[in-house]
Amino acid sequence: MQSLAVRECDQGDFEEVAQLGERCYLNASHNRPESMFDRKRAYQPGLFLIGELECRVVSTVMAGYEGRRGWINLLAVDPDYRRLGLGRAMMVAAHERLAALGCPKVNLQIRVWNSDAVAFYERLGYSLDLCYSMGKSIEPSTQE
Repeated sequence: MQSLAVRECDQGDFEEVAQLGERCYLNASHNRPESMFDRKRAYQPGLFLIGELECRVVSTVMAGYEGRRGWINLLAVDPDYRRLGLGRAMMVAAHERLAALGCPKVNLQIRVWNSDAVAFYERLGYSLDLCYSMGKSIEPSTQE
């Protein structure tokens, strides 16, 4: 198998990225793939990465940096390509880009039921930060 080619996501990648999100159960009704894709491509697009094998998108990650902490969001690896080191390669690429921006620490959030993700990130050296993660939608409702 050839090595993973990691690059910045571009507009032409939308369909493959959305399909990968669907296969990895990342698409949620409150986060339409089109909205997430367009928002990330408009803000820090160099931190929206895709991984390709044989000209096919098999992994993605969205990273962000606000001057204090870096964030990892929506790491996805196609289920048919898991356990090959692709998730690790995507995280290395994200870490390198964040470090180049001066980022001192990276945070991420994991759904409490996703024990496989917890184990994956622990293998990468992440550990539990004892804090609550809270959120609030500030986007106007599309319902009348």
